Parts: sequence; C-alpha cells; structure tokens
Amino acid sequence: MALPLRLALLALLALIVRPALAEKREPVTILVSIDGFRADYLQRGFTPNLSALAAQGISAAMRPSFPTKTFPNHYALVTGLRPDRNGIVGNKMEDPRRPGETFTMKNDEDSFWWGEAEPLWAGAEKVGIRSATLFWPGSVVAYDNLRPEDWFPFDENVTTTQRVDTALDWVRRPAAIRPRFIALYFDTVDTAGHRHGPDSAELNQAIHDVDLQIGRLRGGLAELKQPANIVIVADHGMAATSPDRVVMIRDVANPADYHVVDEGPVALIDPMPGHEAALAASLLKPLPHIHCLRKADLPERLHYGHNPRVAAFVCEAEMGWLLLDKISEKWGVDAGSHGYDNQAPEMQALFIASGPGIIPKGRIPAFDNVDIYALLCDLLGLPPKADVDGTDTPFRGALKAR
Repeated sequence: MALPLRLALLALLALIVRPALAEKREPVTILVSIDGFRADYLQRGFTPNLSALAAQGISAAMRPSFPTKTFPNHYALVTGLRPDRNGIVGNKMEDPRRPGETFTMKNDEDSFWWGEAEPLWAGAEKVGIRSATLFWPGSVVAYDNLRPEDWFPFDENVTTTQRVDTALDWVRRPAAIRPRFIALYFDTVDTAGHRHGPDSAELNQAIHDVDLQIGRLRGGLAELKQPANIVIVADHGMAATSPDRVVMIRDVANPADYHVVDEGPVALIDPMPGHEAALAASLLKPLPHIHCLRKADLPERLHYGHNPRVAAFVCEAEMGWLLLDKISEKWGVDAGSHGYDNQAPEMQALFIASGPGIIPKGRIPAFDNVDIYALLCDLLGLPPKADVDGTDTPFRGALKAR
C-alpha cells in the first residue's frame, strides 16, 4: 500500500477512534435496593462482591423508618422524609379524602398517593440531571408532571440478570442521553425471607445470587470504564415468624367494631362509625403478644401517627409474632416478616457506598435511612430540598470534595 494512502487510512481511523478514546466519562450514581437484606446478612460469608464494595468504601447497619415495610421505606430513602411526612404510611393505607379506596402494592400507579413528597428523580430532572429507575416504588407516577427519563412498572418476571443488563445498557448510551442517576430494585431476598425465613438455606442462596448480580454490575461498569458511585441499601430487615405465633384480631376485638387497614407485625385498625369507644376498650388494655395505642399516643421516637392516612389505632406485635385479620390461603403464614419497631436488631438494613466520591472509611456508626437522600444529593451535586428529615452528617468524613 502506498504511503500516502496508508497515512490517509490511519488518519481516518484516528478520527473514528479518537472520540471513543478521548471521552472522559463523568461518574454516575447508582442506587441499588436489595429488599429485605438484613444488615447482618453481610457477615454470612455469601457476599464477596458486596463485602468488597464495603471494604472499598463505607458500610453500616441502617435504621429503617417505622413501620419497617417496603413502600414507606423506599419512599423515605429517595425523599429524605419519614413515612408520616412522605405520605406513604404503609404498604396498605386509606385516605379520608378518598373514602372507600385502599392503596396497595398492586394498585400503586395513582399519583394522588405519592404526591406528598418530591422524590429525588423529580428534583434531579428539574435541574437537568437525567435519571432512570427500574422498579423503584413510586417511580411509575409523575410528580409535578415529572418522571425519570426512563422507568418501568414492576414486573417480577424480569430476572435480576435482566435488571443489571438494563442498567448497563443505560450506562452504555452516549453522554447526551446517559442517565447520571440510576435506581435499581431487587426483590428476591425479601421473597425468600418471607417464604422460607431469615435462617433458611433458600434465603442464603438468594443472598448469594444477588451478590453475583452486584458482581456483574461492577464488572460491566469496569468494562465500560464508567466511574460510578454505588450506593446499596435495603428497606428493612427480616424476623422469623411462625403459625404458632399468631394473634387473630377477631380474638381480641369484636369484628363489628373495627375495620382493618393493614395487618402483620403492625396492624392499622379503624373503628366502625360509632364503635370507637368499644374498640378502644378492647385494644387499649394489656393483651398477650401485642400492644395497641391510639395513633396520637405513639412514642415520638417513631415519628409516626400525625398523617391522616394513619389509622386510628396502631397495634404492634412482639418480635416474631403476627397480628392478622385473615391467613392467606395460598401461602399460609409467612416464615419471615417485617414491620416491627425500627430500632429492633432484626429490622436493621444493609448500607454500603463505594466509588470515586467516597473516601474508604470502612464501618461507620448506624444512622437513619432518611439520611440517604442527602448522601445522594451530595454525590450528584444536587441541592437537597429544604426541611427534610435527613442529613448528610453521617457521611461527611467520607465524602470527597467535589
């Protein structure tokens, strides 16, 4: 080949290759929820990838918000507001402004229920930070007419492998349409905990499997040479439960006196019209394995009971016990559950953060999960909303200056 032609081809090749070589990828922030991943699961020996991230960054046992259930805590994580203020006060709830309607995890696509607090992705989109969410509770509805640029309604048939591949595909995009904030949700550890209990072989397998997916995520980011601040959280822990530790609500109160909004480790109960005194007489006395209070009398440390969506009576079962209105014909009684006091060791949640914005500090003191919102804002360079419940104080010694 003649030298001029060879030089011309080399010059053309350089024009093609140079943009890819010259691209300096800005860090992305990836928030990963592993539903039901109790803080001490990390010590079981099944999590080499999660443990490596913890060693390279920071980790802690994180206090969830009360009640320690999925939707209230996922919204607390991305709003910086506890359930009483973010409006998602339970996995099931009712609102006096919508009589006859019940919010559940299966009809969660009405923005009315989510409109009491701005989620992180809405604040990010307002200032031009592109976001993408995969199955994060609340991300399928618009807040102030804003959604993440990319989002999907929950589909349990989408495997954990497919979820990681979706996130990597988002990162693979050109810079102009690459999200800077990504939120992923994994449910398999929680499912195994409910069905088989927190001490089961099935639960340990679920922990191992999701750890492999964290490894795939890290490996894919490395192949793309994409720097990423990875923040891994759980919404709550898990406690062992049993059919031998169940209190039926009908056994402690007259069914004519009450309406059950939610049940389980915590039951939310309203009186039927005109039956408030009768229900109070039944519930507000010493009862075996459960403790009931009017919502106005709940301990202030729970930060719960002021929102009108909270039922009139809040009953909490002893650890490992359940307070039920009925038993599922399909599953019977769960072998594991959550919803108990947010200070209980069994309810503590996983937290790990690692990446270019994090100074490796190892284990840090426990903190409240509403602080995650402030951490994410710092990593994204996003001014946090004023008057939130959380703060970045727990992380300040581990945050690199921008």
